[in-house]
Amino acid sequence: MKHTNRQTRIRTLTDLYRALDRRHAVTITYLDRHGDESVRTIELHDLHTTADGDITLVAMCRLRGEERNFLLSAVTAYTVHRMAYVLDRPEPTVYERPTPAPTCDFTALVHFELERDRDDADYRPRRRLDQTDTDLAA
Repeated sequence: MKHTNRQTRIRTLTDLYRALDRRHAVTITYLDRHGDESVRTIELHDLHTTADGDITLVAMCRLRGEERNFLLSAVTAYTVHRMAYVLDRPEPTVYERPTPAPTCDFTALVHFELERDRDDADYRPRRRLDQTDTDLAA
């Protein structure tokens, strides 16, 4: 077990990147957001730098079985194992931006709204409406 306060941050990052490259599991001891010490075995997938300059470990947690983020500054000790990864990382979600509405042509805007209405089931009424529907009156 290597204690992060007894070695440089560069040495810690080197060990973690090596584990990531070789796909070896890592057991970390860290302080959670409540200040309690916790031990987890993780499978690293990425390391990110936050806006504050801290480093986030993106990994699959073997205890939870899901992707978790751990701050490197909260890690107090770690052990790199020779165990291979066993968890499958979920595919990242892709945000699809909606097609922007045209702003220069009135006809194009009308056609855009009609197409959007056809594609979006939330805009359509759930049943056919006619003039005899009195339950819709305010």
